Amino acid sequence: MSVLAAARDLVGEMTATPTGQSSVSVYETGRLVSLSPWLTLHAERIRYLLDAEHQRGGWGGPGGYGLVPTLSATEGLLAALRRGDLAEVPALRRDAVAAVDRGLSVLGERLAVVPASDLPDMPAIDLIVPALVEALTVHLDAMRDDPVAGLERWRVAPRLPLPPGMAPTRLARVRAALASGHPLPDKLMHALEVTGPAACRAAGVVPVGPGTVGASPAATAAWLGVPDATTSTARAYLEGVVRQHGGPVPCTSPISVFERSWVLSTLSRAGVPLTVPPLVLASLLDTLGPAGTATAPGLPVDADTTSVTLYALARAGHPVDPSSLWSFDTGEHFCTWPKEDGASITTNAHVLDAFGWHWRHTGERSRQLASVVRRLTTWLADRQAPEGSWSSDRWHASPYYATGCAVLALHGYGVGAAVEPVVRRAVHWVLAGQHPDGSWGRWGGTAEETAYALQVLLAAGSTSSDQCAEAVARGWRWLTTMAVSDGEPALWHDKDLYRPSLIVRAAVLGVTWWGRRWVGPEPVEAATSPRSAMIRIA
Repeated sequence: MSVLAAARDLVGEMTATPTGQSSVSVYETGRLVSLSPWLTLHAERIRYLLDAEHQRGGWGGPGGYGLVPTLSATEGLLAALRRGDLAEVPALRRDAVAAVDRGLSVLGERLAVVPASDLPDMPAIDLIVPALVEALTVHLDAMRDDPVAGLERWRVAPRLPLPPGMAPTRLARVRAALASGHPLPDKLMHALEVTGPAACRAAGVVPVGPGTVGASPAATAAWLGVPDATTSTARAYLEGVVRQHGGPVPCTSPISVFERSWVLSTLSRAGVPLTVPPLVLASLLDTLGPAGTATAPGLPVDADTTSVTLYALARAGHPVDPSSLWSFDTGEHFCTWPKEDGASITTNAHVLDAFGWHWRHTGERSRQLASVVRRLTTWLADRQAPEGSWSSDRWHASPYYATGCAVLALHGYGVGAAVEPVVRRAVHWVLAGQHPDGSWGRWGGTAEETAYALQVLLAAGSTSSDQCAEAVARGWRWLTTMAVSDGEPALWHDKDLYRPSLIVRAAVLGVTWWGRRWVGPEPVEAATSPRSAMIRIA
């Protein structure tokens, strides 16, 4: 299949799947096993957790990325064992006992030695870890008098500690606020399950959209408790999500706004000539309000999704005034949402895309737009690491994603003398990081990270230079021989690492199309410029 045909199929698939496509989550699935044993496909969720366990015990990604999923899977399986959910399935029960035993051992080793400062910047991690350590402590204390067969040694084992430097203080404040009837910030709805029993039908918390609380199966399950006639929409949401993946669930659902805006902006920037279905365009336009847009119903509006949606619409020929972004302006940078802890490289790169496009293409050369483009250029440039990368971001595990976002924004819309040397350092860093087989990746070569590295070289590298041309050719040929499948590692940050499948495929297809002008066997089918091309509207 040609690249263009594959891109058209991707857009068709995206249009036909209104909730979006995301990989399943060990963390979120473990919460449903613990909270909702009544829910359809309960045994399939347990089997998924058992199959997802690493050979030596534990779940999740490398290093600190494994802590939250290991806590959730271990607690969920132990809750199922203590309830007797597997009493009539001896083989499954035996596997669950062994997995819990290994999980507790792994946690005992990791929690005591991995400081909180070394954990990845994942949403609500400072709430999730204390909540799950507490839940496991409750189980282990109860097992002193009511042991689980096969886990007797844990009756007298030391209780699990919190990571050094982590305290349950913030969790206690959130729980106290909910119990007293104070409204929680919208961003905390996504992790409502950490509040424990207080989450169940909490005052002021109402399912929205398709019946979700915080766009999270776990948060919705915690709010729902045992369903009754008054909770039909929340139950229907959960039933739909678990059926979509045969039992296990993703961290966030739906993700349609996020998915559609990222896919369209990625393909358009790469110059892929596509026709956007009017339904997709209308869905993005409808979500934009005076305050911006959110990734999904139940989540707060955020600058990241808002700016990418604005950029996608602009490149599709329907520019919308970007004034909704001003509410995220801190005076120095743009926050993902108000009162954000820290700052995101990729959010600010996307804001530069949105403002920069508007400033360059609409003729609105206002002093305010010029000022913010200069300010964001400087802010991004100042946060480049000495070796040339933007090495960390709160929404992705790979420095290739953050570096790709920053370089595309700076090369496309940055202003001032700082841009050229900053982009040049990034290109050199990418060239130095290529693996012998032609790929790129933090923990090994992946199609997704290779696509981001090629974006940098194709946008800003001098493909007339021998080194850059050779790197592009090797990377492009490696990428075109790889099938982007469910075997690709999850690299995106939520409560657990996840993979937004169509967004990753769009990145790969985009650079495959874009790179053909340098290494492809035939000319590009349509005259396109990655900087100026638009996706056409049907």
